[in-house]
Amino acid sequence: MIKWLVTITIALSFGLNLAQAAGNPEEGKKQSAICAGCHGPDGNSPINPLWPKIAGQHPRYIEKQIKDFKSGNRTDQTMAPMAMPLNDQQIADLAAYYSSQPRQSGEAAADMVAAGEALYRGGNPETGVVACMACHGPAGSGNPQANFPAVAGQHAAYTEKALKDFRDGIRTNDNAKMMQGVVTRMTNDEMAAVAQYIQGLSR
Repeated sequence: MIKWLVTITIALSFGLNLAQAAGNPEEGKKQSAICAGCHGPDGNSPINPLWPKIAGQHPRYIEKQIKDFKSGNRTDQTMAPMAMPLNDQQIADLAAYYSSQPRQSGEAAADMVAAGEALYRGGNPETGVVACMACHGPAGSGNPQANFPAVAGQHAAYTEKALKDFRDGIRTNDNAKMMQGVVTRMTNDEMAAVAQYIQGLSR
């Protein structure tokens, strides 16, 4: 399983088309007022932990998610109407702005840290769950070449929901169905623990 992930990661790193419109963070900041109601003025989403932090996220990843909401490849009743009117340059500008903002780290639930760290760093060999850091990095910084997102400091509630959405087929816009393959082997308790650990990670 780990060899398969490594192979896919390398292929994605070299095979993805990197030619995209250059984003202007200053223009993105001007446009971000419509996003601030949920994600906050700097992308740290302070109001509702089910709304993700997008501050410090890789710009290409932000662009992909917005375009997926726009095309219907990823569904969300709130995000779809926000994404629909945006053109490629506006999406690139927003991505450039939010990626330039520092992400605030959170605090993990103390009783879940040990289990979450073990799963994040070592996976679960007995059930075939691959270590999260294989794609998202030891510090949760992600892999921008392969377009694997930074996860460090992300709200635990959002991460747990995302994992369950991948498992339940609600979300299917992951590269080569990698996340879907991983989460089918995870228990709810494992998802909760690793989400808490990620919340406390600092990049």
